[in-house]
Amino acid sequence: MALWSAFFLAFSALLPLINPLGSALVFLGLVGDAPPSVYHSLARRIAMANVIFLGVIEILGSAILHFFGLSLPIVEFAGGIVIAAIGWGVLNQSDSGVSIRSKEEESGDKGAIFSDLRQKIFYPFTFPITSGPGTLVGMLTLSAHNSGRTVTAHILSHLGVFLAVVVLSVAVYFCYAYAPLVTRKISPSTAHGILRIVAFILLCIGVQIAWNGLSALLGSLLHS
Repeated sequence: MALWSAFFLAFSALLPLINPLGSALVFLGLVGDAPPSVYHSLARRIAMANVIFLGVIEILGSAILHFFGLSLPIVEFAGGIVIAAIGWGVLNQSDSGVSIRSKEEESGDKGAIFSDLRQKIFYPFTFPITSGPGTLVGMLTLSAHNSGRTVTAHILSHLGVFLAVVVLSVAVYFCYAYAPLVTRKISPSTAHGILRIVAFILLCIGVQIAWNGLSALLGSLLHS
């Protein structure tokens, strides 16, 4: 069924990109020693903002591609390479704390963010900590991948992608709301091992999407 096929594809592709557990570690470092009520309030707002943000990207993805004159095979090929490169980078990452530290450095001063947390819901908490550039590429690629089908399959595919976004945003809420507890329960080595497995799946998905685009490009070239 188109709905569940799109859901599992989108969930598998976006999970390592959003990475709720890894992003929760960054979120914890930025918020610091705050009461549990603050973590729950921020997590709820960030999860809702993430759904709206990625939902808009999904709806406007095809329009953006049409505006710039990009074809589906080109986007699949380029987007698949980017997704595979992200998976390859995480798979070969030597230190599980490197990406966390770099994200913290890119997000700005910790003390300044703590002084006015609610004004930072979209930036940097939603973008780029929760959904960064890699997630946007993934959403555009998924949006392009769902184009060119029958009307029913098109609608069901987009609903499947949106459902995956909602499920992942719920996971973001729980990881962010209970970030201090999660970091105490799961050791860094265990979290990094899980991330490596998911990264390999992401690499395979990226290669598959890129191959779909390349096959279409080669087919059009041979028949021209």
